[in-house]
Amino acid sequence: MEDIYNDLIMEHSMNSYNKKKLENSDYAELGHNPNCGDEITLELKLNGDVIEDMAFSGHGCAISQASTSIMIDTLRGKTIEEAKEIIKTFIAMIKREETDEEKLKILEDAIAFKNISNMPARVKCALLAWHTIEKILENRENEGKGTNNCCN
Repeated sequence: MEDIYNDLIMEHSMNSYNKKKLENSDYAELGHNPNCGDEITLELKLNGDVIEDMAFSGHGCAISQASTSIMIDTLRGKTIEEAKEIIKTFIAMIKREETDEEKLKILEDAIAFKNISNMPARVKCALLAWHTIEKILENRENEGKGTNNCCN
C-alpha cells in the first residue's frame, strides 16, 4: 500500500493539473514555509457554500506540491463545513492525534500522507496548503469584520 501512496504523491508532484491560474477566483492566499522556501498561492472559487474549484501556483518540494494538489482534489465539490472537517482530520492525522482508520476515510487520497509524521522535516511541507486553506476560510468568515481577502 505504501508503494501506491508513494506513486500517488509522485504523480501529483510532477503532473498536477491543479497547478494553474484560476479564472474569477473569490479568494487567494499566499502560503510560505520559511524553513525550506516552499511557497504557494492557493485560489478558491465558491458557488454558495460549495467549493466549486481550486488551483495553485508556486514552487516547492514534491511533498508540498503533491499535498496541495491532492488537497484540491479532496476538497473540490465539498461544502465549507465538510472541507473544515476534512482539514481538521488531515492536520490531526499528520500530528498523530487521529489514527482511527474509519475517521481517516474522509481524507480520500490525502491519506497518502499518513506516514509523513515519521519525517519531521517534511511535516510543514505537507501541511502548507492545508494551513493556507484554513486561512482562506477564516478570512471568509471574517469578511463582515473588515478583513476581506477577495482577489477580484
